[in-house]
Amino acid sequence: MSSSRLPGKVLMKAANIPFLEHLIIRLKSIGCINEIVLATTTKEIDLELVNLAKKLNINFFQGSEDDVMGRVLGAAKHMNADCLVEITGDCPLIDPSIVEHTIGTFLVNRADYVANNHIKSYPDGMDVQVMSRDILEDSYSRVSTSLEKEHVTLHIRRNPELYNHIYLIAPKELRYPELGLTLDEHEDFLLLKKITETLFPVNPTFNLKNIINLLDSNPNWKKINSHISRKGDS
Repeated sequence: MSSSRLPGKVLMKAANIPFLEHLIIRLKSIGCINEIVLATTTKEIDLELVNLAKKLNINFFQGSEDDVMGRVLGAAKHMNADCLVEITGDCPLIDPSIVEHTIGTFLVNRADYVANNHIKSYPDGMDVQVMSRDILEDSYSRVSTSLEKEHVTLHIRRNPELYNHIYLIAPKELRYPELGLTLDEHEDFLLLKKITETLFPVNPTFNLKNIINLLDSNPNWKKINSHISRKGDS
C-alpha cells in the first residue's frame, strides 16, 4: 500500500473491482496451484490487504517490509509449501496460461528455478517465477546484502553455478517486451483500467493475446504509458 510511485495501487479499481482482486480471480482459475497466499507486511496500512484476503477467502502472511525474501519464505513455511510460484501484486493482468506454462516447465525439467522475466521478451506485467522452497531456503542462508533480501531471487539469479536455471522466452505472437502492463505509475493505471473494462465483461480471465489484439486495434492506447522508465531498465 505504501508504494512510493503509486500509493495504494493494488486497491485501485477497474470495473469496480480492486486490481488485487483481479489478480486473485486470475490465479484462482489455475488448476495446478493448490493455495494462494498474500504475502504482505505487518504495517498498519497493509491491514486493508489482509481484510481483502479474508474477504476473498485466500491465505495471508504478514512479514517484513524490507526483507521481502524472508517474507516470501515465511509465507511458504506457513503453508508448508514445496514449490513457490511468485507473482507480484503489480501484475494484475497476469495471463493464467503463462503461469501454467512456467509451472509445467519447472515440474517437467526438475529445475531449481524457472522464470520468464530474466530475458526480456514478454511484456512487463507477465512476470512469473517458480522455485522450490528448499532452493529459496538455501539461497536465503547465503545472502548477505539488503538488496538481495529486497529482491527475492536476485541471489539465485546471480549464482547459476549453484542453482539450475531455466529462462523462458515468449513465443513470437506474445513477444512484446516494450509493452508495459505493470501497475507502477498513474499512466499505467489509466491503461490497465481501459484494458480491463473492455475485456473483463467478456471474459474475466482474458489472456495476453486478447490484450495485444485490443491494443493493436487501439494504437493510441499504447502511448498512454510508453514514456515510463521501469525499475531495472538500463
